[in-house]
Amino acid sequence: MPPNPAIPSAFHRWLIVVIGFLALALAFSARASLSLVMPVWTAELGWSQSFISGVASLALLVMAAVAPFAGRMVDQRGVRVTLGLGLGLTGAGCLLLSLSESPLALIVSYGLLSAAGFGLVATHVVSTAIARRFDQRAGLATGIGTSGATGGQFLLVPLIALLLESQSWRWSFLTIGTAALVTAALLWRLLRNEGHSPKSRATELGADLDTLSLAGDLRAILRRPAFHILFWSFFLCGYTTTGVIETHFLPYASFCGIGPIPGAAAYGTLSAVNLLGMILAGWLTDRMNRVALLGTIYLVRGLSFLLLMHVGSDYETLMAFAILFGAVDYATVPVTASLVASHLGLRVMGLAMGLISAGHSVGGAAGAFTGGYLFDLTNRYDWLWSLSLGLAVGAGLIVFLLRDQPNPAPQAA
Repeated sequence: MPPNPAIPSAFHRWLIVVIGFLALALAFSARASLSLVMPVWTAELGWSQSFISGVASLALLVMAAVAPFAGRMVDQRGVRVTLGLGLGLTGAGCLLLSLSESPLALIVSYGLLSAAGFGLVATHVVSTAIARRFDQRAGLATGIGTSGATGGQFLLVPLIALLLESQSWRWSFLTIGTAALVTAALLWRLLRNEGHSPKSRATELGADLDTLSLAGDLRAILRRPAFHILFWSFFLCGYTTTGVIETHFLPYASFCGIGPIPGAAAYGTLSAVNLLGMILAGWLTDRMNRVALLGTIYLVRGLSFLLLMHVGSDYETLMAFAILFGAVDYATVPVTASLVASHLGLRVMGLAMGLISAGHSVGGAAGAFTGGYLFDLTNRYDWLWSLSLGLAVGAGLIVFLLRDQPNPAPQAA
């Protein structure tokens, strides 16, 4: 019997995992570059941490606006178009930034252009593409694919720091921008047979074309209590990860008297452990109560901020935080994606994950901005770490309101 073309081969399924990993590695490394060069820009260009944090917040708000459209795009157009466009925008923004130094250029290139790319090259896009293709070991595959969001930074962020030390910040953005464009071209070629029309996706997932109404799908998603639990917990997740740690960890290391290379090494360690944490969380997602797993991840994350409060100038304490926080950093992604698939349905998973990821970005914007504001106000980070501790614990408590049992996929109104 000839193979069913609607069912992807094992090679194609795992190719999506690998490409998702690479795309996320580049996009998230580009995002991390902002915090790495923040002290350099402050000294060289006179930009305040409030201004740079404000641009980071703008980028996160743009990502929040793009996220639902990215989810809808992967639902209807496939991962090739979504990731290809996102990598192209990311690369173009980084290249533009490397050639200029005005505040307006930073806002346009990073806060708008690259930010739109970040919204498309996102964990919810990759996790949706993987969930659509895996009936078994979906949690593990999601953990591996989405771990590119942090795992790739284990090598790329120290490389960017090395370029920053030996050349200039311009070379850092030039390198990451070029790599993003090359990866976009490679992705476009390797996935040239990938993609589904709305009709074929509806047929494959057991839906008719009438259920493809965006307004109907939104109403169906928003009626689900599970959506609101996952949305608000992921909002707080974004505050404590994307907003606080991605934006302020490296400036905090510099504030503590730790140089760019050791600081980047600590961040690289966090990223390496994060990779293992995401894969382990994906593996556990297939094997245990997902609500207990997700809630525990948030609680441990909150407690890790106690270590960050007591770093002082002790590099070993900073590394201890990097290891503990890294283990539970993006580990929420494969668990949350699995809960969205089971409680909200595969057919609208891209849109639902896009909305939830938008909440994550808005939370991240709040964390990035308040971190810079509180530092400029007090010249200390204590308030930021205390607030982050409380919010992470709160996210864990919210999650425990959810039951670990699948509900039927929502039907459009």
